[in-house]
Amino acid sequence: MKKVGLVVAEYNGEITSRMREEAEDAAQQKDAETEVVKVPGSYDTPLAAKRLSEKDEIDCVTVIGAIITGDTDHDKIIGHSTAKTLQEVSLEADTPVTMAITGPGMTAEEAFERTHYAYNAVESALEMTQELE
Repeated sequence: MKKVGLVVAEYNGEITSRMREEAEDAAQQKDAETEVVKVPGSYDTPLAAKRLSEKDEIDCVTVIGAIITGDTDHDKIIGHSTAKTLQEVSLEADTPVTMAITGPGMTAEEAFERTHYAYNAVESALEMTQELE
């Protein structure tokens, strides 16, 4: 049985908790287990993803977060740096790391409409794991 590491940002928790449910549903549908690590926000996800990807029992990692736009470009800075760092984690660990972080540049309403992205990200992570075996 495959095991998916889920990194869940708690910031915008009303959105990310729904995304976590979607991710766990996808894992269950694909007959996989999950191990969940909670972090404060999306910017904090790369370290947790790295730690999970280093565990022998973890086959892939999916990162969940919601970056909502504000009055400044802060959301863009968080989104871009996090995406780049997660890509580096995946390459360094030689482990699929998929990103279900919605945003930047979206409203809370738009983020709620995209909670299913977490389901898709887990599916992608498991597919990548299978393809790379």
